[in-house]
Amino acid sequence: MTAVVAKWGNSLAIRIPRAIAEQVHVTEGTDITFTVSGNSIVITPQKRKKYTLDELLEGMTPDKFHPEFETGNAVENEDW
Repeated sequence: MTAVVAKWGNSLAIRIPRAIAEQVHVTEGTDITFTVSGNSIVITPQKRKKYTLDELLEGMTPDKFHPEFETGNAVENEDW
């Protein structure tokens, strides 16, 4: 599969064909890194770190929890 390099502002841009993006799980907003290998440009998507619940709650202590507060009565179709 081939693509054409285009100008985008002061930079150059390429489009990643859908089939390739799906194959490597690249979506809009995916962080990538560029490396050069010989005369080739290598584009590598960065995998998001998966956190455990313990990692997400690390450092949480009872004094850091916010108390409940009243938000008022439901309006129109709100259902509490």
